[in-house]
Amino acid sequence: MDLPRIFTIRESGFRIHNPLTPAKYAALGEALRLAPGTRVLDLASGSGEMLCTWARDLGFTGPGVDISTVFTDEARARAHELGVADRVEFVHGDAAGYVADEPVDLAACVGASWIGDGIAGTADLLSRSLRPGGVMLIGEPYWRRTPPDQAAVEACHATSPTDFLPLPGLIEQFSDLGYDVVEMMLADQDSWDRYTAAQWLNLRRWLDQNPGDELASEVRAELTTEPARYAGHQREYLGWGVFALMAR
Repeated sequence: MDLPRIFTIRESGFRIHNPLTPAKYAALGEALRLAPGTRVLDLASGSGEMLCTWARDLGFTGPGVDISTVFTDEARARAHELGVADRVEFVHGDAAGYVADEPVDLAACVGASWIGDGIAGTADLLSRSLRPGGVMLIGEPYWRRTPPDQAAVEACHATSPTDFLPLPGLIEQFSDLGYDVVEMMLADQDSWDRYTAAQWLNLRRWLDQNPGDELASEVRAELTTEPARYAGHQREYLGWGVFALMAR
């Protein structure tokens, strides 16, 4: 049970595995206005940066769960580095179906709604761990602009225009599920650039060091095509954000 190697190669050394910056995460944590001691469950927690920095800066506590052994080890190391290993813990496991032993104040799934087969299922999963009146965080892509054709859709790593919604439609979907959107933090094109372009250098350095690896041809193909694909399509059409929700 682990992520495909290509993913950890692509994002090697990343502390955040999505296009939000550390400054945006800090601003989001402060904007939620939750008290020190807030109990958090972070599903698909990656390398643990959100949970670790919020534990350090805001006094939050709680577990993170991720399927990647590499990222879980990085999260544990980060917790020790920031001096919060007594406040947070990181579990290697499948976040799909994971429910906290006790209700939490904040339940998050930032950028991995596939664990619930989509937004509705992920919201339902998070709600099982959330105390009444608690806050839910979901990170999700949306269309900044409607792609003009199927080629543009696929260049944004989607299979159909219906895979994502425009931002107003995404917010309406949360509302239709019975949630108020009470805060949001959106990536911008610069933060997208920093997240995506840094992957290319990782791919190139890995390829130079591992030319005979069984993944070398896949990495070479991605490095050859992805910069132009991103600049021509994904940068223009695809947005990304984290949305704070409270059940009505």
